[in-house]
Amino acid sequence: MEKPIGSLQEQALKRKERLKALRDRQFQGRAPEDGEPESKRALEESEEEQRHRDLKLRNYTPKDEELKERQVPKAKPASVEEKVKEQLEAANPEPVIEEVDLANLAPRKPDWDLKRDVAKKLEKLERRTQKAIAELIRDRLKGSEEGLVAAIGAVGVDEGDSE
Repeated sequence: MEKPIGSLQEQALKRKERLKALRDRQFQGRAPEDGEPESKRALEESEEEQRHRDLKLRNYTPKDEELKERQVPKAKPASVEEKVKEQLEAANPEPVIEEVDLANLAPRKPDWDLKRDVAKKLEKLERRTQKAIAELIRDRLKGSEEGLVAAIGAVGVDEGDSE
């Protein structure tokens, strides 16, 4: 099944020639003339393209009447003052008067969702903590009442002995 390398090269060269011929027919609209070198045809094509282009004279004032028709009228510079006014107006937008909710504008802390989820549990713990503190205070008051009663009893006994 393998073809010799020489035959593959020959086929590639034939294919290239056919493609060149096809391109020439498409661009020129005529069949390539035998005996005419490729470089000469390319030069003729470039000359034709240059002839077909419109000549625009911007900075040159021609003396020939035909060329004067191709002269482009001189451009007038744009008014700088108008452009500056437009830019200044665009830079100063009209203030938008609306009530703005500051809570929506302020950025949230990264742990806001954790705090939200833990809030209910913290409320329960806060209640329990308050109850525990109240009990401790009561216990201290009871202990101090007993200490006061003992102190008063001791003072009352001492006073009775001295009489």
